Amino acid sequence: MRNVSKTFPGVKALESVEIKIFPGKVHALVGENGAGKSTLIKILAGVETPDPGAEILIGGQPFDIQQPLDATKKGIAVIYQDFSLFPSLSVAENIGFGKEIGRGRQLVNWKESQETAKSALHELGAEINLNIPLERLSVAKQQLVAIARALAFNAKLIVMDEPTSSLSSGEVQVLFDIINKLKQKGIAILFVSHKLQELFIISDEFTVLRDGKYIGTYMKDELNEEKLISLMVGRKVEFIRQPGKGAGEKILEVKNLTKKGNFKDISFVLNKGEIVGLTGLVGAGRTEVAQALFGLNCPDSGEIILNGIKINITSPEMALKYGIAYIPEGRQREGLILRQSVGKNISVTMLKNLKARFGLIDRNREDKLVLKQMKALDVRPLKPYMTAMQLSGGNQQKIVLAKWLATNPKILIIDEPTNGIDVGAKAEIHRLLRELADNGMAILMISSELAEILAVSDRILVMRRGRLVGEFNIQEATQEKIMNKAFLGAANL
Repeated sequence: MRNVSKTFPGVKALESVEIKIFPGKVHALVGENGAGKSTLIKILAGVETPDPGAEILIGGQPFDIQQPLDATKKGIAVIYQDFSLFPSLSVAENIGFGKEIGRGRQLVNWKESQETAKSALHELGAEINLNIPLERLSVAKQQLVAIARALAFNAKLIVMDEPTSSLSSGEVQVLFDIINKLKQKGIAILFVSHKLQELFIISDEFTVLRDGKYIGTYMKDELNEEKLISLMVGRKVEFIRQPGKGAGEKILEVKNLTKKGNFKDISFVLNKGEIVGLTGLVGAGRTEVAQALFGLNCPDSGEIILNGIKINITSPEMALKYGIAYIPEGRQREGLILRQSVGKNISVTMLKNLKARFGLIDRNREDKLVLKQMKALDVRPLKPYMTAMQLSGGNQQKIVLAKWLATNPKILIIDEPTNGIDVGAKAEIHRLLRELADNGMAILMISSELAEILAVSDRILVMRRGRLVGEFNIQEATQEKIMNKAFLGAANL
């Protein structure tokens, strides 16, 4: 791709970008949120058309991609973060969907569809029941189906957008093994991720974008994490741990909290002014515990004690009355109303407090609240009337934070606070969490990223298979100790 530019109304998303991808290589496309990665992928996939003057060459020959079918015919497959598959269709139907249309048929050859799916999965070394609905598979297996679909369509270039965001460490290794198989077949991979450690494991080359501009292409041995971050953000980003002011008095105690099939005998303490990191492998039960404290997943037994008084939280409304706020992992899916304005997203938790006469919303008070929260969290741009979907991932996360901080919580539970966020925004979110704790808030932070857990937490809890299997003060915690507990800690539901 040469001289690729893309202009949206009032925004230059890409400017003179270039990238060369070679057969049998993994090429990492990196940059902060808003750098232009998604736009470039959409142009390659035929979802967006570039500005005049762009060149796309496939096998050295110029090719005009006007629609997704053009890209598919030329062997380009894009696996988006949500896979863009059909949950209610079978595995075989998902793998073969569209091949009949491409051949001009009107009737589906079910036998051929089964054979195609079986062959594609066999190439990957994957054994999956072809007849079960996709929605019954784990995320990792759904991803295998998406890759098998790309092979069924004879893909020569597979684009993977944040492919490890919902995978456990074991599942990531399985994915990397499959990528290495694809490399051996001469298939090129364009790999998009914010997880730098993984990029350095799997990638051969890196192309860096910043603010829609091409910064450069580098071989792996020309870079390290620090240099790559500097290229991405145009400045040095510090991940040095910021010490807190120290924990205050106990505010929340959980005793023997149990929910059949989710978690068992969970006991821990939260103190004012403290960030407690809760980690473990995907599926360990961390999110289920968080939801129990917010009234979304009521436990079968156990006690929740707030300021020395036993309480019963049966709904989010009740949790809010007790001063507990919860920010879920899926900010776009669960934390935001994407098509609503930034202002409406922030004020939605406070509508009862913003009522004027006759039950109407006092717009002046609402506007003041929104601007106050946006300024406090440095949301950019400072435009309350923009829709939430127009913001970068980091600013979207700030909006979710602003929404719940407007309720003045005493306890904040935040699940995967920087998932899918670029390195610059990640450091900013970490700083905000530390400021909140220093001002007396108790924070329970769930994260799968050990670097984040170690950089932000004052104390660390480790879960495995629904049980708490370890607790560390930050002074004694190491990645090795945490992973040892996460993988080997005694746990049995």
